[in-house]
Amino acid sequence: MNKKFLYMSLLSATMLLGSCKDEFLEKEPHSSVPIVTAITTEDELGTAVTGLYASMRTYETWGRNIPVLGDLLADNTYISADNAGRYLTQNAFRLTPGSAEPTEMWNNLYETILRANVIINAELPNADEATVGQYKGEAYAIRALAFHELVKFFATPYSVNPSAPGVPVVTEFNAENLTDYYVSQQPKRNTVAEVYEQIIADYDEAYRLMGKGAANSSYISKYAAKALQARAYLFMGEGYYDEARDAALDVYNNGSYSLIPATDYVSYWSNPVPVRNRVETIFEISIDAIDNNGSNALANMYDQGGYGDIVATPELYNLYAEDDVRKDVIEEGEKANEDAYFVNKYTNRTNASDKDDIKVIRYSEVLLTLAEAYARTGAGAEALDILNELTVARNAAEYTSSGDQLIQDILTERRKELAFEGDRYWTFMRLNLPVQRTDRHPSDARLIPVGDDRRLQPIPQGEIDANPNILPQNPGYGG
Repeated sequence: MNKKFLYMSLLSATMLLGSCKDEFLEKEPHSSVPIVTAITTEDELGTAVTGLYASMRTYETWGRNIPVLGDLLADNTYISADNAGRYLTQNAFRLTPGSAEPTEMWNNLYETILRANVIINAELPNADEATVGQYKGEAYAIRALAFHELVKFFATPYSVNPSAPGVPVVTEFNAENLTDYYVSQQPKRNTVAEVYEQIIADYDEAYRLMGKGAANSSYISKYAAKALQARAYLFMGEGYYDEARDAALDVYNNGSYSLIPATDYVSYWSNPVPVRNRVETIFEISIDAIDNNGSNALANMYDQGGYGDIVATPELYNLYAEDDVRKDVIEEGEKANEDAYFVNKYTNRTNASDKDDIKVIRYSEVLLTLAEAYARTGAGAEALDILNELTVARNAAEYTSSGDQLIQDILTERRKELAFEGDRYWTFMRLNLPVQRTDRHPSDARLIPVGDDRRLQPIPQGEIDANPNILPQNPGYGG
C-alpha cells in the first residue's frame, strides 16, 4: 500500500474512490517519519507529535481560515472594495457545497484528527509512562480542539439543538488493515451532543495525562487543555455555565498565568517568538521563517503591504476609548476611497527571521469566560471583579454594571479583546442571536437572522460524493 495514505485527512481518504484520488495521494507529509509503522519508541512518538503540531499550521485551518472567518462572518471586519479576490463568498454569505474554504477546512481538520488518533492509539508498553502520557495528552487536546472547530463551522450550535446532525466522530486507527479501514468505513454524522461529549472527554483525558508545565506557549499544556475545555462548555450554553466557570477557575487559580501590562501590549503583538513566562499566551501555533504559509499567511490578509484585503469596521474601532491600549493595534487610514481601519496585530510579514505565531487561546479569554459564567450563574460581584481585572490591564474604564447589562458589557469586552483572533461570530452563534453586520458589508449580507441557513458552512460536495452516509447536507445547500 502507498504509505502516503497515512498523510491524508481521515474522511477525505474515502474520496480515493472519486475524482480527487491523485490530489490526495500527492499530499506531502508534514514529517518524514511514516506514521504508525515508525512509532516504536518515545523519540518516534515525539516526532509524530511534531507532525501533529505542524498539521495545525496550514492556512486552511488555524494558520488563516479559522481566525479570519470568526471575524469576517460577523461585524468586526469586512473585505475592502480594493481586494485581491479572497474570501469574497464568505463576506457575502454565498457559500456552496463546492466552495474551496469549507472543503479545505474539513479535509485538514480531519487530517489533524487522523494524526492525533495515530498517537493516541500507539502502544509502547516499555516506554516511560510520563513521557508517553504527556505526548498522548497533547494529542487528546488537539483532537478535541479540531472536533470543536468542525462542529462549530458545520453544525447547529449545541445551545440551539444538541440533537442536530453534527460531524463524524472517528477516534480509532486500524494499523492492521489501513486500506479496509479508510476505504470501506463511511461514517455517519454523529449528533452535536455526541461530538461535544467526545470533546469534553478528550480534554478531561488530556488534563489527566499531562504535567503542569510545557516547554513554551507553542505546546499544549495541562492548563491549556482546561482553558480550551472552558471554551467548549461556554459554547454548550445554558446548563453548562457551572462547568465553564469551574474549568476557567481552575486555570485562574492554578495555571500561574497573567495578563500583559498595558505598557507592553503593542510589543506583545509584535513578538513572533513563543513565550515561557506564562504572560498572556496559553497556547499558540508556532510559525517561523522556515515553516510558514508564505503568501497565504494570516498577516498578508491584514497587512497593507501584503494583500491587505481585510480591514476593521468603524463600529468596532469606535468601541475603544482613546486610552485603551487595544486601539493601538488598529491604524486609521484610507482604502478604496473611504476611511479605513487597518489591523496591526500581525506585523511580522516582512520579518526575515521569524513570522507571527497564531494565538489559539489567551489568558484574557479565560477571564472573559469566567466573568460570563459567573454572571450567568448569579455571581455578579465576582463577574464584575474579573471583568475589571481585564479592563484595568488594558487601560480602559472599569464597569459598575449588574444583571443583564453586566452580561452585555462582558460580551462587548469579549468583542474588543479578541478582535481579529476568530472569536466574534461564535458569540452570535452560541447565543443564537441575529448577526447584525455593517453598511460596509454587501447589502444582502448585512443581517443574518436566527434560523438563516447561511449561518452554517456546507458539508463539502466531495465528501458527499465519496460518502453518501454523511447526509443530510446542511439546510440550504441541497443534497
